[in-house]
Amino acid sequence: MKRIVLTGGGTAGHVTPNIALLPRLQELGYEIHYIGSRDGIEKKLIEELGIPYYGISSGKLRRYFDAKNFTDPFRVLKGYGEACSLMKKLKPQVLFSKGGFVSVPVVLAARHCHIPAILHESDMTPGLANKLCIPSAAKICCNFPETISHLPECKAVLTGSPIRQELLTGSRLAALHFTGFSANKPSILVMGGSMGAAAVNDAIRSILPRLLPRFQVMHLCGKGKTDPALAGTPDYVQYEYIEKELKDLLALADIVVSRAGANAICELLALRKPSLLIPLSAAASRGDQILNARSFEKQGFSKVLEEEALTDDLLYETICHLYEERASYVGSMEGSKQSNAIDTITTLIEQQIS
Repeated sequence: MKRIVLTGGGTAGHVTPNIALLPRLQELGYEIHYIGSRDGIEKKLIEELGIPYYGISSGKLRRYFDAKNFTDPFRVLKGYGEACSLMKKLKPQVLFSKGGFVSVPVVLAARHCHIPAILHESDMTPGLANKLCIPSAAKICCNFPETISHLPECKAVLTGSPIRQELLTGSRLAALHFTGFSANKPSILVMGGSMGAAAVNDAIRSILPRLLPRFQVMHLCGKGKTDPALAGTPDYVQYEYIEKELKDLLALADIVVSRAGANAICELLALRKPSLLIPLSAAASRGDQILNARSFEKQGFSKVLEEEALTDDLLYETICHLYEERASYVGSMEGSKQSNAIDTITTLIEQQIS
């Protein structure tokens, strides 16, 4: 039987693309194992799916001063030894790494054991963990055409990001029942990420009186960020967080207003949803969401407004433009090479063991 090890962790974004690959890998006859940190988010997510999970020591690699910088390298070295032992025990034919700091010792162990490793880089420019792994990789998958210039030419492959296939099974009718909305009025889905985004929430709420005569609004606000004063507002629903019904809300949405996390916008691409992206500001991040958003805008998938430039008039006018021109955005997405990531990545995996 073919055998593969998956790795990646630290955040949900380093795990969910791996989870999205599982059904196809199982269809192709792979025995799947997962190496992650001992107590990271990936442990719970993977064990719930019945995939054999192995926790190793891991440490964060920082560009800034922290007392843990003196101890974490020893944790990484210990994790490398543990990963080498696991590779010798499991004997996989290939490793697929989604990144995060736990992946570094695993990828280095795969190289030591002569096991080909395929990396996936979600953002426009490689993060520190993947930079350390690039010399050990056979291939590096990426989400954006611009990323290829930051990678060795012989290794880089434009794939997009694997998305959860259940998102493709949403039902407009189920969403209409869930929200109480009408089928005769266009709908907007607003998402600020799993924790919500105060700036996005405030901006949307400030133009609701102008939006609601024309649109229905489904607003995912984040934990503790709903507005009780808006409860019961016609054509407006707000939720802290949605899980199983998300696929239905996406099916109902004509356009989406969203942050610009790499996995989230790749899901919108696969679903052919025109989007207005409001990226996390450079002051609050390393600026990767801004780069992600600008790439999608350049490719004709999205419009972009940065937080610092938000005004009520500009936000309202951009949403209306996006809705009116949505067919053009959908057409651009239909021609993208990034929207069939699972097939492209599993083909790369198969090539490594053939």
